[in-house]
Amino acid sequence: MSSGEHHDHDHDHSDVPSDLALRVKSLESLLVDKGLVDPAALDAIVDYYEHKVGPRNGARVVARAWADPDYKQRLLTDATAAIAELGYSGRQGEHMVVVENTPAVHNMVVCTLCSCYPWPVLGLPPAWYKSAAYRSRSVIEPRAVLQEFGVSVPEDAEVRVWDSTSEVRYLVLPERPAGTEGMSEEQLAALVTRDSMIGVGLAAAPQGAAA
Repeated sequence: MSSGEHHDHDHDHSDVPSDLALRVKSLESLLVDKGLVDPAALDAIVDYYEHKVGPRNGARVVARAWADPDYKQRLLTDATAAIAELGYSGRQGEHMVVVENTPAVHNMVVCTLCSCYPWPVLGLPPAWYKSAAYRSRSVIEPRAVLQEFGVSVPEDAEVRVWDSTSEVRYLVLPERPAGTEGMSEEQLAALVTRDSMIGVGLAAAPQGAAA
């Protein structure tokens, strides 16, 4: 076929079903009790992806693409190799494709079958990304979903929905905000939100820029 840490939008795909959370916790407890999983190792894995990886890696990739046209071309041509240039690779990110947002095209990413997500550059997927509502509605009514996230796409712009799979993970290259000329890569990376790299958000405007 060819989604910041906080959400002010109010939509029914933002909550994790309580029964699913309980099932996961029960399974985790069972595996720990049987000695199949080391709880310390499990905590370390979760901590690594939530805090040490997170979307910060992806933000650095986007910032480099904004600042370096040659890197951007490599990223759009062979995302897996270009991302690896910055040291980001591994499980759930073996085969990456980057799609670019432009004034004429807005991209958003979903996994319609489960919750395939590029862990090395975005960390763990948010709860709403895994919900059945997001997975189905993003394909059926993407503009409505984007509106609920606060993103209005002009009627004359195309919305493209990319379905991540176990073989391929997608990352959105958001449009570079106006007023960022002369900013360093570190400053640019601070403007990149997780949602903008899924396509359900936009990069933040620099402080002091006109709304």
